[in-house]
Amino acid sequence: MIKTIALVLLAALALLLAYAATRPDTFRVERSRVITAPPERVYGLIHDLRQFNTWNPYERKDPAIKGEYSATTAGPGARYAWQGDKVGTGSMEIVEATAPRRVGMKLDFVKPFEAHNQVEFTLQPEGAGATRVTWAMQGPVPYLAKIAHLVFNMDRMVGQDFEDGLANLQAVALGKPAA
Repeated sequence: MIKTIALVLLAALALLLAYAATRPDTFRVERSRVITAPPERVYGLIHDLRQFNTWNPYERKDPAIKGEYSATTAGPGARYAWQGDKVGTGSMEIVEATAPRRVGMKLDFVKPFEAHNQVEFTLQPEGAGATRVTWAMQGPVPYLAKIAHLVFNMDRMVGQDFEDGLANLQAVALGKPAA
């Protein structure tokens, strides 16, 4: 009886591991929101990392976060590294900035797990004085992460953070404090 149960569990585990291997090798999370501010105003809140952190939802998740900016805080080459109890350790660096349309970043996590992703913000004028902001992150999904993705929904977890961040961006663009 115990041998049968062990064989069934082993077969189930093998099927789970085989299924994980069929999952996509990359992921992409994307959210958009119309911000009631012109693209130039919104762009300034994204391409300057000091301004970015006034609305960044991850800064609010961890009161113990410690961050360090590079000498350049805006535009390509600007870098911010952080370490926190809840948000782990990592860094982001602006690698591309096209005013007032796009900001591309390299996002590297060290702890609690290693990951190397790309982030992009695209800004499209939307009517008079408004901007559609799209925040996207994409990156590779190694095999062990594929197994984790069977349990944790990356789009739902990170997507909610992006939605919160875009709501904060709306508030800051209007001169209000972020939530």
